[in-house]
Amino acid sequence: MGDGVIYSERSGIQPAASLLVTRYLLMAANTRFLHMVYFWLNEGGGRREAEALAEGARRNLSGIPGVLRLEAGFPAGTTREVVDSTYGVGLLVEFASAADHDVYQDHADHLRFIEECSALWSRVRVYDTAI
Repeated sequence: MGDGVIYSERSGIQPAASLLVTRYLLMAANTRFLHMVYFWLNEGGGRREAEALAEGARRNLSGIPGVLRLEAGFPAGTTREVVDSTYGVGLLVEFASAADHDVYQDHADHLRFIEECSALWSRVRVYDTAI
C-alpha cells in the first residue's frame, strides 16, 4: 500500500510500525531458547577425551526436564577463515523457554555433569540465543 501502511484482512489497515511491534510481541511469546556450549579440551586431550565429554553430556543432560533437544558433536572440519574449529566438543541444548533453561542450570544432573566432566576441559564458551 505504500507510505508505511500495511493491510491485513484480519485487522484492516495498520501503520507498518504497529504491525511490526505486534509481530515482535507474538514472536517473543513463542520464543524458544538455544544454549550452545563450546568446550576446549585440556592440553594433550584428543578424540578419547572428546568422546568421553560428549557422552557425559548426553548421559547426564538429556533427561533434565525442559530439554527439548540435546546434541553433542565435534568440529565439522570446515576451513573457512571465519570458522573457529579450535574447540573439542560442541553442545546444543534447546528449550521451550528461558525459564526452562534456568531450571536446567540448577538441576542436579547438570551439576553432576560439571563435576564428572570438568576435568576434561580447559575452557568453555557459552552462547545463548532466543529463536
